[in-house]
Amino acid sequence: QVHLVESGGGVVQAGDSLRLSCAASGRTVRMYAMGWFRQAPGKEREIVSSIRWGGGNTYYADSVRGRFTISRDIAKNTVYLNMNSLKPEDTALYYCAVQYIGASDYGSWGQGTLVTVSS
Repeated sequence: QVHLVESGGGVVQAGDSLRLSCAASGRTVRMYAMGWFRQAPGKEREIVSSIRWGGGNTYYADSVRGRFTISRDIAKNTVYLNMNSLKPEDTALYYCAVQYIGASDYGSWGQGTLVTVSS
């Protein structure tokens, strides 16, 4: 199993930027991809972005494409989410998660970091 710890959340104003970090420890050699998800109050959890650990291929939800950038530092076993031009609708609890090699879904989750964007 991989243990994930997110950081970087906070309270910002619309238009500001934040960078979230997610540090992985444990059996990181089993990681196939890492993703960022978010859950706003009263809404279902949704995927925001993901990155393939080996090849670096990325995915973005339509709502964040062009504003958010996902990246990884393999040496540090850390994935980042750079969030620019934040909007109030980006307010949510952001989680990172790991998809393991051979798995069809994400198997380990962090505890989440809260992002609040005020208008």
